[in-house]
Amino acid sequence: MNLQTKIPLEKTPKKLIDYKSNVLLLGSCFSENIGKKLTYYKFKNVQNPFGILFHPKAIEALISDAVKDKEYSESDVFYHNEQWHCFNAHSKLSHSYKEDLLIDLNKNVRLTHKQIKESTHIIITIGTAWVYRFVETGKVVANCHKVPQKQFNKTLLSVDAICESLNNITDLVRKVNDKVSIIFTVSPVRHLKDGFIENTKSKAHLITAIHRYLNQETSIVDGELFYFPSYEIMMDELRDYRFYKEDMIHPNQTAINYIWEAFKNVWILESVSKTMEDINTIQKGLKHKPFNPKSQAHQKFLQNLQDKIKNIELQFPNIVF
Repeated sequence: MNLQTKIPLEKTPKKLIDYKSNVLLLGSCFSENIGKKLTYYKFKNVQNPFGILFHPKAIEALISDAVKDKEYSESDVFYHNEQWHCFNAHSKLSHSYKEDLLIDLNKNVRLTHKQIKESTHIIITIGTAWVYRFVETGKVVANCHKVPQKQFNKTLLSVDAICESLNNITDLVRKVNDKVSIIFTVSPVRHLKDGFIENTKSKAHLITAIHRYLNQETSIVDGELFYFPSYEIMMDELRDYRFYKEDMIHPNQTAINYIWEAFKNVWILESVSKTMEDINTIQKGLKHKPFNPKSQAHQKFLQNLQDKIKNIELQFPNIVF
């Protein structure tokens, strides 16, 4: 008896992720869920240097600033609710002091530039097609930072506008790195603050735009652009509220683990499975809390754990526990 509608997935025939790979993850909070898994298994990766970015225009702005070596200055930040903010970045970068914010912004722009140049894979997770345009400047913002909504115009990006943004993102990346594989995915997190119907319209625009763009660009970039169906797996394979957190919006850990397994099967090189298993054993060992820390059995356990760590670090000098 088959109790699921399964999404057909095949391992990508192109460059797969292994322990030599270097991954940049940008976009919605689901990027960070996958990023945490990569970090746990000790793959080289950088996640959202400007914090969570929900829509394609915000991701495009960050990549543009990074590739063009933008230097953020006082004109790029503002003071609100006793903190300094930047409309291009998530509130996790906000600071009580303007100087600290500018230091972090410029440090993370340089980090993003370096990572784009050195990445073998870039994973871009887009969450919404709804954007907020700051009335005073006419610019689309990445985050409103609780500035009163009357100061923004809310609009839904058209499919054409999203395609244009994806094209800009790809062109900017390839100016500094023409060998990187770019993986697009749509976040399974529903943006219900926009409204149920509005969220559906938003996801429909994103999915239509990504597939239109990929179909147009495949011959140009020789298949180095890809789509991974995170959204479809959540909607079709995990079609049950037991796979959601208590807010009934965000995937819970079971769902994240399930989609990670699907991603691993498609994008992680099979030959590193043994290393991943060894790292998983070490990670669990490091979290182990003994009943008797001074017992002979525990001392032997610690010695075995250190031996496993040394073995991994000898094979992969970039891995540190």
